[in-house]
Amino acid sequence: MDLAFPSSPLCLKTLNSHVTRSSSFISLFSTTTTATTTTTRLRKFSNISFTISSLATTLSSQPHAYDSTQLENKKHQLLTSIQDTQRGLFTTPLQRSSIEEALVNVEGYNRGEPINLAKLDGTWRLQYTSAPDVLVLLEAAARLPFFQVGQIFQKFECSGQSNGGVIRNVVQWSIPNLLEEQEGATLLVSANFTVVSMRNIYLKFQEITVQDIKISEEVQALIAPALLPRSFITLQILQFLRAFKVEIPVTNPGRESVGGLYYLSYLDDNILLGRAVGGGGIFVFTRSQSLY
Repeated sequence: MDLAFPSSPLCLKTLNSHVTRSSSFISLFSTTTTATTTTTRLRKFSNISFTISSLATTLSSQPHAYDSTQLENKKHQLLTSIQDTQRGLFTTPLQRSSIEEALVNVEGYNRGEPINLAKLDGTWRLQYTSAPDVLVLLEAAARLPFFQVGQIFQKFECSGQSNGGVIRNVVQWSIPNLLEEQEGATLLVSANFTVVSMRNIYLKFQEITVQDIKISEEVQALIAPALLPRSFITLQILQFLRAFKVEIPVTNPGRESVGGLYYLSYLDDNILLGRAVGGGGIFVFTRSQSLY
């Protein structure tokens, strides 16, 4: 059956009126829906922004809680990586690569900060180095039965200073059966240092000293047997040996003090990392009790 549509002007006018009203309603509904959707999205975005802002504020109010834990883990990884190297004497290429990576990870936490001389002041014990002038001592002690190397320290004297101070490299060494074990004598290399940039110091070496001679009990017994009364001469000999001290100035042919640039790459209350500029090696120190 065919469907007949009204074709009179009145019917067409009425139909057009309904279509116009329907279109207006649809348009209004669409606009309202779009506005509502936009408002909802803005509210969601605002909530997300507020959440991110609140999180950032919380983290900034406690900046050390997260960073300090991460830093301590990095320091632990570094100290673990150097444990079985005997202060750098025995290392494989893989170990050296691992140590360098661990070192760089810790150094990143101090980058851009100036040297804190008040924190630097004190005694630091060597845990690891790749410096040839130190490794040669360790190698000699490993090969020669009549030579021992004990602890190695770096002692900074810069408390209350603003631009430098004194640094003393301390090596405790011994000759078995002649001197006391490990600490029979002390080799001291002294230098003045000046802060030349945010983390670089310039060392001007002054002298090398051999001191604190401690002869073994066997030698003391030979000089002054315990069963015999000690004479004035034997006592003088023992006193002379204890007070024995040799000082050698460090100069180059031009009579100027020898110097060197030292980069302090990381420093906090219990660890000090350094690099001798010019390929002189890296150093890992930990805080130690005062020597004197």
